[in-house]
Amino acid sequence: MNNTIFYYFYNFAHQSQIFDKIVVFTAVYFPFIVVILAGTFLLFCKKWKEIILVFFSGGLAVFVALVLKFLFHNPRPFLALTDVYSLFPETGFSFPSGHATFFSALAVSLFFIHKKAGYIFMFFAFIIGLARVIAGVHFPIDILGGFIFGTLVSLLFNFILKILTYLFTNLIIKIWN
Repeated sequence: MNNTIFYYFYNFAHQSQIFDKIVVFTAVYFPFIVVILAGTFLLFCKKWKEIILVFFSGGLAVFVALVLKFLFHNPRPFLALTDVYSLFPETGFSFPSGHATFFSALAVSLFFIHKKAGYIFMFFAFIIGLARVIAGVHFPIDILGGFIFGTLVSLLFNFILKILTYLFTNLIIKIWN
């Protein structure tokens, strides 16, 4: 099923130079724009707790993805399948997608802060992941795994941050009284 879904999307590649350039832009360069947009949005909110939540969740998610890539050693589609040619060079193992993991964690963390922005960034994460499948550098399961792990890391980090905030607030109140 993974290969069937992969080929469905991969077959859009290598059909049009313009479309291929859009896919490469979305998979390689658009992620930088998304990070800048998230940072700008958070700076306008001017709440350090939110900035820490979003970017530490993303950083922790990337670390988790790197550890999982080391454990699983899944090859990328252009290495595993002889008829697949990626639209751009990529190295390392494929599962889970580091991009999907990071942008999922970023989007879910933003969702905790601002629901509408969270939905927009979830859409961004989805199109980045889809572009990486079309480009032939990830299988759909890599993207799905990245979304799951990124979401779990974000949920866990948000939970820990809430507990620490609660404990710190109660400690301050006890010291103050």
